Formats: sequence, C-alpha cells, structure tokens
Amino acid sequence: MSALRGRSGLRAVGEVGHATHEIWERALEQAVGARADVYRLELSAVSFVDVAGADALAFAARRLEEGRLLQLHRPPPTLSRTLDMFWPGLAGIEVTLP
Repeated sequence: MSALRGRSGLRAVGEVGHATHEIWERALEQAVGARADVYRLELSAVSFVDVAGADALAFAARRLEEGRLLQLHRPPPTLSRTLDMFWPGLAGIEVTLP
C-alpha cells in the first residue's frame, strides 16, 4: 500500500487474501478515519480480493458517515461481482473504470 499523490487515498498492489488481510484492514481503517469526502482506492494493480477482503470493504463502507464515499478505481472484476452479489446497492462504494 502506498499513498496517492495529490488526493486522499491509497494504491494497493498484489492480492488481498489470508496473508494480507491485516494490511488490508488497516488500510480500510485509514480510509474510514480520513477526513476526505471521497477516498480513492487505486486497485488497478490488484489481481484478486477474496470474499473476506470484500466483506472488510463492505464493513468499512457501512461505517462511513453519510455523504462519504470509497471510490474503487479499476478493481479486479471478481471484486465488483462479489460486491454486486453479496452487497448490492451498498451505499458508500463507487466503482470507476478507465
């Protein structure tokens, strides 16, 4: 994980799975605690997010104050499908593609 330049957010690389859940959850805690109305998660270099990682993301989104947003930029297709399947219409998450 690394901070984005010029905006609130983080860039993630690799996979979110059992070995990286602690790092992922700390990053999501940082996102929830940020002051920005839109917090960008640059996920174009993430190849996979398991269901537990998607659940942590959904939990973080539900904890955001009204009007705040986690913006997922170019997430892996499996993450978008998992969110749509288990958390359809979840407020607080916006997926952006190129």
